[in-house]
Amino acid sequence: MKIRVTVVSENSVISSGNLLGEHGFCALVEAGDEKILFDTGRGYALIHNARFLGIDLGSIEKVVLSHGHSDHTGGLVELFKDLKPREVFGHPDIFFSRFHELPNGARRPIGIPFSRSFLEGQGARFILSKGPQKICPGVSTTGEVPRVTPFETGDPTLFLGAEHGGGKDHLLDDLSLIVEGEEGLLVLLGCAHAGVINILTHTRQLMPDKPVRVVMGGTHLGMSGEEQMVETIKTMKDLGVEKVGASHCTGLAGSARLMAALGDRFFFAGVGAVVEV
Repeated sequence: MKIRVTVVSENSVISSGNLLGEHGFCALVEAGDEKILFDTGRGYALIHNARFLGIDLGSIEKVVLSHGHSDHTGGLVELFKDLKPREVFGHPDIFFSRFHELPNGARRPIGIPFSRSFLEGQGARFILSKGPQKICPGVSTTGEVPRVTPFETGDPTLFLGAEHGGGKDHLLDDLSLIVEGEEGLLVLLGCAHAGVINILTHTRQLMPDKPVRVVMGGTHLGMSGEEQMVETIKTMKDLGVEKVGASHCTGLAGSARLMAALGDRFFFAGVGAVVEV
């Protein structure tokens, strides 16, 4: 069975037409009769882009949240405006209060901008687990990703709210989607706060008999140091990844670096990008 992934919301637009870019990420996964929304973007572009991409959001019954940041969850209310019940998969920590520390020391909130009770009132049925979850045949989550690489140290500007200790936010709720294609796996990243190589290592442990063919989504390499960039590129090559699609938090400089290193293995996974596996 061919599975199709379409980028619905992202920082940039790669196809012509009336599509909009926004800081965030959202992708549609179509597996047979199943339609799954992976993240919802910030919320400004979801409805607009879905219309111009010919996507019927009313037909989507399952949503997977990669982690609890507003640029991946802000579109939830737009999605639930018709009050249709939908299953929402994610990690139990997604509703933690979260902050980004600015250069001047001020902290701005970046967590899910809605309460769980409000979203449940709109029709969300949350199915939260730290472990991997089967979403439908051919599509599952990584669950919580073990942090094993020495060079993927996380973003030092992210913090938890006082009620959750107030310390550095290690984003333990960060998960990715594993799509089982006909000839291998596509790993769909939200922001890869866990580290791209940690995610791929965990994926290989979950599915040791299936090669990772495609990696796409937000890599968070735009915030990484030189060692992380070099080791990430080297390890993806060693793992035999055939295609890498950069989105969102990869950044322009990070994307250029990946393109220079990977050549025709690289592609921009902006709004309108479509991959079949």
